[in-house]
Amino acid sequence: MIRQNGHIAVITSPVPGHLNPLQVLGAELDALGWRVTIVHVRGTERFITNDSIAFVPLPEHPGRERLDLYREKLARPTGPIGLRRMIRATAGITGALLADAPDVLRRIGADALIADAVEPAGPLIAQHLGLPYVVAATGLPLIREEGVPPPFLGWRYRPGALARFRNRGGYAVSDRLMRPITTVLDAARLDWGIGPDERPPLVQVAQCPRELDYPRDHLPANFLYGSPWREARAEATTLPNDGRPLVFCSLGTLQGSRRALFAVMAQACAAVGARAVIGHAGGLTTAEEAMLPGDPLVRAFWPQEAVLRHCAAAVLHGGFNTVLDALAAGVPIVALPIAFEQPATAARLARVGAGRVVSARSLTVRTLANALHEVMTQPTYRLAARRIATAIEADGGAAQAAAAIHSVLEPSTRRLTVSSTAYE
Repeated sequence: MIRQNGHIAVITSPVPGHLNPLQVLGAELDALGWRVTIVHVRGTERFITNDSIAFVPLPEHPGRERLDLYREKLARPTGPIGLRRMIRATAGITGALLADAPDVLRRIGADALIADAVEPAGPLIAQHLGLPYVVAATGLPLIREEGVPPPFLGWRYRPGALARFRNRGGYAVSDRLMRPITTVLDAARLDWGIGPDERPPLVQVAQCPRELDYPRDHLPANFLYGSPWREARAEATTLPNDGRPLVFCSLGTLQGSRRALFAVMAQACAAVGARAVIGHAGGLTTAEEAMLPGDPLVRAFWPQEAVLRHCAAAVLHGGFNTVLDALAAGVPIVALPIAFEQPATAARLARVGAGRVVSARSLTVRTLANALHEVMTQPTYRLAARRIATAIEADGGAAQAAAAIHSVLEPSTRRLTVSSTAYE
């Protein structure tokens, strides 16, 4: 096709949970006449599966964090040592983007930038280069306000002064923990002469349905809630039907090597007369698959959206994309949050009544079986999930988000092109 608009660069996190929805969003922008290129560390290209999305790697440097090692640290983010190691590694990734992405974006002729909310390098790079930019929230909205708990804590929403005091304390602790990342950002600001007040994005688009988020008092006027960014597939799958209800079990793409946790899931499903459908994202060997109890159906990857339509419940780690897919299918959830935004996502599930939250650290077969039995037999959980499914179905998904981005970037990039031409 002939592209009449311009070239959008995408700065995100180099993991499938962020890359996959952004590729769908990018494909919608491609259909609107934009060229879309993801820029990141070498190795990220193996996760780029959409032919309409280009990839350009950052230059390699000795001592730079390798993607495979970074993913290992992301897979073990808990405990004081694991958390600090993961934050330092993330600061290294942000530093690599700040150091080299500006030159790459100049070289490829980027006219605008999509900044994933989880990677703070994006807005700074856009300001440094004078590019118009938008923010894409692939997970929970990362908008800081006192009335809402920090997005990495599983705190329930509560109104009032006491809750705001608690939230301020949570943000203060989070700020201290994130100091390695903010140090890298502050150094770039100083080097580039960018003050603390960043130029705001033209629009912020999110996968998150409004119905799932906590109430907010100070949402930016240009923030748009949405629904999952997924390809429109006429996908179907056939699963064995022996009369037992099916329960989809997943720990996402980073935590799939937790064999003991999958074993508890499989046993708990069997204990309630159900059969587990386990997707481990390549984290288990064939031998480990065969050792799982309870006669589960096991694969590295399932056609997730299609499988969930056959399930009575899901047992998930609270990863945002899988939660959205389960809710879109109207499936109630037992959440076992491990790290990142998973506790906060699980807390929101509990608040809307679409799921139960159980601690993954002290998980037993009996505890999980009791929670599963509850969400499968009490209709209120499925009714709550279906309410959100109805809202998701009514939203325009990636096409609607792309249309919003197009509407703000198209005039901005035209002005940028005219201005640039005038000085040539």
